[in-house]
Amino acid sequence: MSGEAKPPIVVKRIKRSGAKAHGAAWKIAYADFVTAMMAFFLLMWLLGSTTKGELQGIAEYFRTPLKVAMQGGSGSGDSSSVIQGGGQDLTKQDGQVKKGETPAERRLVNLRAAQVELEKRETERLTMLKSRIDAAIEANPLLRNFKAQIRVELTPEGLRIQVIEEGTKPMFDSGSAHLKDHMRDILRELSQLMNDIPNKLSLAGHTDAKPYAGGERGYSNWELSADRANASRRELVAGGIADEKIIRVVGQGSSVHFDKADPNNPANRRISIVVLNQKTERRILEVPDPDADAAEAAAKAASTAVPAAGASPGDEAPSSAGAPPASSAATPAPAR
Repeated sequence: MSGEAKPPIVVKRIKRSGAKAHGAAWKIAYADFVTAMMAFFLLMWLLGSTTKGELQGIAEYFRTPLKVAMQGGSGSGDSSSVIQGGGQDLTKQDGQVKKGETPAERRLVNLRAAQVELEKRETERLTMLKSRIDAAIEANPLLRNFKAQIRVELTPEGLRIQVIEEGTKPMFDSGSAHLKDHMRDILRELSQLMNDIPNKLSLAGHTDAKPYAGGERGYSNWELSADRANASRRELVAGGIADEKIIRVVGQGSSVHFDKADPNNPANRRISIVVLNQKTERRILEVPDPDADAAEAAAKAASTAVPAAGASPGDEAPSSAGAPPASSAATPAPAR
């Protein structure tokens, strides 16, 4: 064995050189760093743009996710979704409520449009009343005989019914507030037609322009027109009209003529009954009108000098009715 040759021993020596380049490994690390920074800044931006309410909703979800998903409630999702807690529409108010600065839903009511609609219905009701009165005049023999003396028309104040005097058919005794029998019957028949409507009534007495012998300082056309209007009121109440439905009785003397061309025309002697609309009724009773107040405020804001609105004939102050004073013993003019 000693004579056998020993195998040669080979020693491999590894030569170590300088550090080798890493290739593209650094790029991957840098890309991960940039991605992380982008995600961080995106998160910060989302946190800064999210409202407090939305943050509370997110926190509530992560605090009890199963409770919200199974039992519902704020943030439970769109109720129209098949999966409970599903849905992506945060504006849904049924099932999922958006927490945050969501503007509250406003239900605007157009007050002016509602007022116009009420006025339209009231006008229709007054138009129907006018048709009923016209039909009753044709059907009633008594009223038909005085058809030419009864004028029915719609006005801005409501439905106006005027009983006008004719030379051959006077309504009152001359210079007096005592009603003739046919005038009393006319008023009682009209009261039956107006008794079933909720609107209030206004009465006005008118005379012609013929003055009393004692002048306007004594018992004049003002007192006479007021007395005749009040006498007509009593007959309407006797015919069935509730006394509280009549809210104004005025005497306008000869200030408003029916025949403007002839102030002495007997047609100027008349009784005017107005079935008032709500706007005029509020004005007489001094009840605040929202539309009128808004218009007045706008007018005051536009100009400090607001001209007075034109008053209608029914706006004049009532004259004081009553018996003539002792000093006014002048004889009234005939055929008044």
